[in-house]
Amino acid sequence: MSTMKKLSQAVVVSLSLLSVSMPLMADEARGLEIAQERKKRDEGWGDSASTLTMVLQNANGDTSERKLRINTLEVADDGDKGLTIFDEPRDVRGTVFLNYSHVTGPDDQWLYLPALKRTKRIASRNKSGPFMGSEFAYEDLSSFELEKYRFNYLGDESVEGLDSFVVEQIPTDKYSGYTRQKVWLDKEHYRPLKIEFYDRRDTLLKTLSFADYQQYMDQYWRALEMVMENHQTGKVTTLTTSKLAFNTGLEEKDFSKSSLKRAR
Repeated sequence: MSTMKKLSQAVVVSLSLLSVSMPLMADEARGLEIAQERKKRDEGWGDSASTLTMVLQNANGDTSERKLRINTLEVADDGDKGLTIFDEPRDVRGTVFLNYSHVTGPDDQWLYLPALKRTKRIASRNKSGPFMGSEFAYEDLSSFELEKYRFNYLGDESVEGLDSFVVEQIPTDKYSGYTRQKVWLDKEHYRPLKIEFYDRRDTLLKTLSFADYQQYMDQYWRALEMVMENHQTGKVTTLTTSKLAFNTGLEEKDFSKSSLKRAR
């Protein structure tokens, strides 16, 4: 075999090994562009009020159920405000969670515990903790804001028969419990179909799946079922929405810290 031919084969082998060892390059500009379109399509809804059922399932398959209501308010030039009120069962009745999402800086969050008759502020470094014993963390309850992440476009995949963008979002908050999240968005409506959450060791921690999407006001899509599965503990939390209404007349005063004790 000639020296030239040997060199050509060596180059081919080297390139082949290089392509195996190096992943596809992530596209930051395209990732941000997709995220911006997602955000743009979900602006202008005003306020909403919903009634939900939360089902907690442990690793053995045993379940417990909770009833709750969530009120949300869209805030100009900042993140949304949310008020979550637990109605059942008796041991959590009257528990109220207030969340002020912010575009920049940590969110403000408070939890009112009726048994203690006191309001507890959730510290920034504790927002990776579980919300009311569920598989949702406090930080999962924040509204989606572009400034909270850096984005990478990873490619296209099909989810439940829907062509989807795959976007990696990396939290900018140093206290986040996640190193990154992998999001599948359907190409037609830019709705999240699935999100994978990777813990601080960059190991897959949880997967959030969205189902039963309904459209409101001829524009805004909401998943009436969300299932958060913890792959490390085997626990699952399912949130099912039974009622949802927009433009209900909610105002800033309905989301004040003083409203926590009055919420019914």
